[in-house]
Amino acid sequence: MRFRNAMRLTIDNFSSVFKLLLYRLMTGVVFFSLIYVILKLSLNAVTTSAEWTAMRDLVTDFFRALVTGQTEKLQSFQTDFQEAAKNFMTMLGSHGGSIAGAIVGVCVIYILSRYANGLGVFAIGNVVNDRMSVFARTPFAAAYFKSIGQAALYQIVYVPLTFLYDAVIVLLCWVCVAYVPNILPFGHLLSVLFGISLALTVLVCLQALKMTVFSSWMPAMIADKLSLGASLKRCFSTGKDFGRRFAAYLISVYLIVIVNVLCLFTTIGSALIISIPLSFIFLLAMQFVNYYKQEDRKYFVSLNKIVGENPDDLPES
Repeated sequence: MRFRNAMRLTIDNFSSVFKLLLYRLMTGVVFFSLIYVILKLSLNAVTTSAEWTAMRDLVTDFFRALVTGQTEKLQSFQTDFQEAAKNFMTMLGSHGGSIAGAIVGVCVIYILSRYANGLGVFAIGNVVNDRMSVFARTPFAAAYFKSIGQAALYQIVYVPLTFLYDAVIVLLCWVCVAYVPNILPFGHLLSVLFGISLALTVLVCLQALKMTVFSSWMPAMIADKLSLGASLKRCFSTGKDFGRRFAAYLISVYLIVIVNVLCLFTTIGSALIISIPLSFIFLLAMQFVNYYKQEDRKYFVSLNKIVGENPDDLPES
């Protein structure tokens, strides 16, 4: 029922896909430009060094020799590459400060980009909530500026918290791929495939867990106008339907992965401009459906359909 209602709300708010897409393209251009400038200034000494040029030319010559069949260059490639790599690593060591500065700068810009994109997602949350509560079609710009203060406060806490959480997920996935295959008794290929499968499982399960735990945070701020602390407290004040909500998010994340991978390979990535923002809106709809169900509140899924009016829609005791 929840999954179906979330899907109906997503389709009903399909026009928000293009608004969110345009917003993300605008912010993406700005932050990509900033990252390019930071990398250009910080790594200019590295990218113009003789060691980098030697590495680049060596790789280019390798593929050229592979195509043309120049076996003498292929035979000497391993020795030449090891020497060039050694010189390149020595050069990187002498520019450690610049490289560290570039990494820190990129991380800061990435966090700022997540903050800016989160403001757009919060605005879409207002659009979804208005549609569910009073069946109103709120413009994206109106929802964005109406909730900018509330959204900014939410993102200040949410973005660093989830950034650290996602960093832990990446670390666990790296352990699954880099170290788990080494302790398995299978063949090399099967061990690597198992490690990748385990990493994907860890990624999906932990993302679903994050969504389950914090699913009430944004809806409580938007639907009930609660403060940041009160809405966060509500995430932990009730464990009702935790397992059902986790299962719903787990299935949702897997479906999103499958759909986006299909879009990537069947349309050479062109359909991702629709499927990715649509995925965000669907997850938002799931959050609000779960919250309204948790709070025993009625909501519109269409003009003639209000969930909670019929006995079949009432929460289970």
